[in-house]
Order: sequence, then structure tokens, then C-alpha cells
Amino acid sequence: MIIHKETKLEHPLAKFIFCPVCGAKSFAPHTSKANKCSTCNFEYFSNCASSVAVFIENEKNELLVCRRSKEPYKNTFDLPGGFVDMCETAEEAVEREIKEELNIAITTTNYLFSLPNIYPYQGINIHTLDLFFKCTVTSFSGLKPADDVSEIFFLAKNKITIPSFGLPSIQKGIEKYLH
Repeated sequence: MIIHKETKLEHPLAKFIFCPVCGAKSFAPHTSKANKCSTCNFEYFSNCASSVAVFIENEKNELLVCRRSKEPYKNTFDLPGGFVDMCETAEEAVEREIKEELNIAITTTNYLFSLPNIYPYQGINIHTLDLFFKCTVTSFSGLKPADDVSEIFFLAKNKITIPSFGLPSIQKGIEKYLH
């Protein structure tokens, strides 16, 4: 097993042994960030994926919280958001994800901060850079859970318990947002 030296977890490329270009079983670690094929010399760097997480408050300054309907961290609390698609800005991802997960439209989008994360997905640790935004909406009418959200609710800030949130970066983001 190949261990990533900074995180002490299995390296994201450890499961990839066949070269995606020539198909040879010679796609092996070359550096701490890359695998290289000894047959065709193709080198692939494992870079982090981008994702967005969104803080939305209602008129009572309560935070909109989602319950995850899928693994990882199924049934834990989460912020709305998700992965940034290729050729999409982070702001476009915020708008798309909020529409997909909550069926509402964003009126303002303000970047707050970023945090690194490791997203375990089907046996692979995907390194992400989570970009946190505070957004407003004109209306919560039409609000309904969809996509990978099973439930939506508002929590008063003094009722938020950080361990209720599953993803480590979301926990850190909630802590940072509350203080």
C-alpha cells in the first residue's frame, strides 16, 4: 500500500496501476504527487478537486442545514454545496448546487475562506479544496430537498453542534463561521 506522506492515508493514486494512455501495468509512484508509466513515460499528477459549501441564513439569522442522503457520512448534517464541474467557476457551482439540492435561487454570493479536505469516495481518498461562501436568497418558497440531500432545516446558531456535521472540513468551516 502506498501511503501519502503528509496525510498518512493511502495515496489517491495507489489504486491506479494501469497506465491510462498505453494500458501497461507499469503506472507507479514517481513523486509524492504523481504516478508515471515506465512503458510510455506518461506522468499524471494527483491534484485536489474543488468544491463549494454555502452558508445561507433566514431572516431570524438561523443557518440552513442539510442532512446527507448518501455516503460518505450519510445522515449527518452538512452545508449545501458540492464539487465544481470542469469549465465552471466556483460561483457558478454555488448557483447550480443550490438549485440542484434546494430548488432555490441565489441572489448574492460572497466568498469567505477555503479549507483542505479529504473526501472518502468508494475506497479512494479524494483531496479537495473546499471554498466557503455566504449567500442570500430572495425567497425560500419552493425550498425542497433533492439530489443528495434528504432533509433541510434551519438551526439557531446557539443550537449548532459541530460534531453533528460529518465532513471534517465542514466541521472546521462551521467552527470558523460561528467564531
